[in-house]
Amino acid sequence: MSSLKEQFVMSPRYRMWSLGLMGVGILSVIIGFIMYGTGDEEAKARFWATMLQNSVYFLLVVNAAMFFICATTLAMGGWQMSFRRVSEAISVAVIPIGVIAFVILMALVLGNQHHLYHWLNTEGDKVLEGKKGFLNRGFFIVWTTLTIGLWIILGMKMRSLSRSLDNNPLPNVEAGRRYVFTNTVWASIYIVWFALTVASTIPWLWLMSINAHWYSTMYSWYTFASTFVAGLALITLFVVYLKNKGHLEVVNEEHLHDLGKFMFAFSIFWTYLWFSQFMLIWYANIPEETVYYQPRVRGEYRGIFWLNLIINFVAPILILMRRSSKRNYTTITFMAVVLLFGHWIDFYQMVFAGPFSEHVQLNLFDFGVAAGFVGLILFTTGNALSKHPMYANNHPFFKETIIHYT
Repeated sequence: MSSLKEQFVMSPRYRMWSLGLMGVGILSVIIGFIMYGTGDEEAKARFWATMLQNSVYFLLVVNAAMFFICATTLAMGGWQMSFRRVSEAISVAVIPIGVIAFVILMALVLGNQHHLYHWLNTEGDKVLEGKKGFLNRGFFIVWTTLTIGLWIILGMKMRSLSRSLDNNPLPNVEAGRRYVFTNTVWASIYIVWFALTVASTIPWLWLMSINAHWYSTMYSWYTFASTFVAGLALITLFVVYLKNKGHLEVVNEEHLHDLGKFMFAFSIFWTYLWFSQFMLIWYANIPEETVYYQPRVRGEYRGIFWLNLIINFVAPILILMRRSSKRNYTTITFMAVVLLFGHWIDFYQMVFAGPFSEHVQLNLFDFGVAAGFVGLILFTTGNALSKHPMYANNHPFFKETIIHYT
């Protein structure tokens, strides 16, 4: 193992791109605030909708990296140990993006942005008054604080357990068993909290409540599938980049193939939820629930709505179905970029089609803010990678990743 390239160093070009993209994001926020944030209520809602969409999307995407770690830990999967430090480094971005998202969400509820969250003003609305037990400022603030705080804390714990072996190899098999058990316990705690937040309450609070009169029992799973596919795509992009830079020598086509299979499988899962959410409303003949789909299927957002399906379903099933495609670095990189953009578009229509149903607001401001978050992820991940060895060499499952074969 001494021949492995253990240390990552951010190149000047990498640093320049990450800082440059962050600069674009900051400039976009300033210009957007001047253009929209200081205008009337509708213009302010336009500004905050962009901030909400991007902060929540990218927070859930980087948080998916820790979910991937914990899920494979519970599955006793050793195949991902060759690039586990990549997933860990991406999950570090939960800290800065989580703080940004928290500030934005607090600004929305404490600033009474009822154009986005209609439930902030329930006077005379019997439907919203009936939901006040869940949709209220107090619960929103407390649950958001707990959610982001525990994502950060539990993520830090998982990373510290992984790094604890770097300079302290396990002395015997029994110590290895204890270590695996401890990892499993903390991964289980994270998965439970993930289920209580991403897989249930958080999409309801942060996103579905934009259309507060409408609800879907599949919405949280739909949101999870969207961000998990994007999270896998982000991991894949960093793995390919590091391979091209001479790192991750242990990673081979077998590992890339598995990442491609996950991207393909969860793209199909996302499509199943995309269709089922619509089909259940139609099949059960619930006309009052069609209000969510009116601007998306027949209104101004129909182009984005169907483009969303083409990018996130048609492209993966046509391109990633073949075994060779999942082992080709160019193809898998292309699809990872496409899926990250596709699910960003998905989140755009999830947020904007509610408050701005009569006109598509998409412009350079939205892309500029997204570029800022991309730059922040690049910088945070690269910085985290440079501080610790690239491999968890002393992990009990590390040998399994070396002989991995699909």
